[in-house]
Amino acid sequence: MASSATPSSPGSTAQNPKKSLGLIANAKKHKHSFVQFFAMTGILLLSVRSLGQKYRIHDLEEDTSALKEEQESLTNRMNNIKRSLLHEASLERTGVFASRLRYLFGEDN
Repeated sequence: MASSATPSSPGSTAQNPKKSLGLIANAKKHKHSFVQFFAMTGILLLSVRSLGQKYRIHDLEEDTSALKEEQESLTNRMNNIKRSLLHEASLERTGVFASRLRYLFGEDN
């Protein structure tokens, strides 16, 4: 009974080569499956990246529209301030201040 070898002994792996296949040997044996797995993983990662870029583009478009609205608001505000300054300057009798403001604003009036 002592002469019988147990399956867990170190010498049993040399007798059964199917069980001793390592990761690389297994990959060589099932090369097609590994290539297909890595290709599908690559496609999945590209799809996830593309989806992220889609949402980023959407956010940037929203930011662009918000910035355009803010620019329009600031332009209107600046024009109102200019108009108000020119009106106040026109009330001065000498007209020097009004002509100086028109020169600064680039108006030829």
